[in-house]
Amino acid sequence: MKTELRSPAKLTLSLRITGKREDGYHFIEAEMVSLDLSDRIVISDGDGLTIEGPEIGFSVEPDSNNLVTQALELLNRKALIRLEKNIPSGAGLGGGSTNAAAILRWAGFTDLVKAASLGADVSYCIVGGRAKVSGIGEVVEPLPFVEKTFTLLTPPFGVSTPAVYKHWDEMGGPVGDNGNDLEPALLSYMPEADQYKNRLAEISGKIPQLAGSGSTWFVEGSFPEEGCQVVKTIPSSLFEK
Repeated sequence: MKTELRSPAKLTLSLRITGKREDGYHFIEAEMVSLDLSDRIVISDGDGLTIEGPEIGFSVEPDSNNLVTQALELLNRKALIRLEKNIPSGAGLGGGSTNAAAILRWAGFTDLVKAASLGADVSYCIVGGRAKVSGIGEVVEPLPFVEKTFTLLTPPFGVSTPAVYKHWDEMGGPVGDNGNDLEPALLSYMPEADQYKNRLAEISGKIPQLAGSGSTWFVEGSFPEEGCQVVKTIPSSLFEK
């Protein structure tokens, strides 16, 4: 028996950092949506993980650091999993988190607090759709679905989320002026990201926003130019619970 799962990307439409816990995790207030850009997961009997698809950003390895492997460990289960990647890694689109969430949904796992121990976006990705996300990511409040179209521009490099948050702390916690408090830290930490923001601005005539901790930039609307990807929001009902 084989089970196929859809593992949608997430897009963070707004991100405010409101504090920091003693253990280093940051408190956030964010709005997130699911996209029709997704990975495909095939589960069958056995044990192991294989990964297929183009590598964009960070290399995705089938080892103990992979969030799919960690999700199975949290469930105390084994399975043979083939992961077909379409979501770039290290792009701020929740690629690893949504893969882990798909495994947890498949198993009927709904503990959002424990899910957040795998990664801040995993809890949201279990719920999906449009939602307000707070705490360290474990508080997810569904919002009415609104269909929207966005254009993404993802640079050919990944960004380390912990490194950007650390740099944000070192900068004294700046407030982003375009809906994402991590944007000043990302542009300071990786100045080369600015050229991609500027390119999308030229294409769209709009001010691009940073997706999560980066590296992807996005604007609302359809601008199907070379290097850009047009996506739509989807409700959580369109992928497996």
